[in-house]
Amino acid sequence: MQEKVANALLAASGRRFADINEARGFTRNELDFATGGTFGGATTCVEIEAGDPAAGDPYIICDMGSGLRGFGLDAMRRCAGGHARVYHFFMSHLHWDHIMGFPFFVPAFDPNAHIIIHSGHADAETALRRQQEEISFPVAFDWLRAKIEFVTLSAGEVYQIGSVQVEVMEQHHSHSSFGYRFTDAAGKVAVFSTDSEHKMEKMHGEADVEQFFSQADLVICDTMYSLADSVSMKEDWGHSSNIVAIDLCHGARAKRLALFHHEPVYSDADIARMHAESIRYEELTREHAPLEVLCAYDGLEVVL
Repeated sequence: MQEKVANALLAASGRRFADINEARGFTRNELDFATGGTFGGATTCVEIEAGDPAAGDPYIICDMGSGLRGFGLDAMRRCAGGHARVYHFFMSHLHWDHIMGFPFFVPAFDPNAHIIIHSGHADAETALRRQQEEISFPVAFDWLRAKIEFVTLSAGEVYQIGSVQVEVMEQHHSHSSFGYRFTDAAGKVAVFSTDSEHKMEKMHGEADVEQFFSQADLVICDTMYSLADSVSMKEDWGHSSNIVAIDLCHGARAKRLALFHHEPVYSDADIARMHAESIRYEELTREHAPLEVLCAYDGLEVVL
């Protein structure tokens, strides 16, 4: 925070502001994102909005990281406006950073809510119950009031959730992880693929991943590390780099890539630098239509 304040003061370069609104305008319009904003620190939780909530289409959420708390509060607000109280979760895997938000998910205490947890792991219920045992959390899983059910998915299968078609792909990660391809009734495609390691020297074996990403309007992809980190100190840690993600999306002819699952030790400036480097790499290696490279931050909304 001190670094941000210092950079903002330098950017202002002695300017004076008539009031707080003028100062806010300067912060919003003239500072770079890493100085005037933040990528945030919530762990993985992504909503896929599709269909017509007024017609009963459910919520679709990928993972239950700490970001789930904020989503739950917003979902309750929308339910008060008529949104169906049905929540379909699609779990990449069951490591703690991807499930830790569930004990703080307010709709789980709503007796009118229906929560369906889809996972490629048959032990998903065991994982969620275990983190709410008394030694770890004061509210037991059995005290939750919503109707909760678990569905075990199979890689390679296609499922229908409301108006959305969901395809499942197994990925390379400790205890395995699963990626999801969502296609709405209009044919728009969003792919959620986190906690998957793709190695530079084995890209010839990634044809199945390129096919899964094929022509996607948005690929939300694990880019936790720089290429240098991913091939040196952190090889076999189960995550990928921005460079590999761009190569996969180029091969798949995807339209947008969201850099995702940022390294916690990176500052906002580090993440912004990686984003700029990613945009440049995409330009230098582009052979077909441009790939738009976004950088995920808490609260980012992408309209397809």
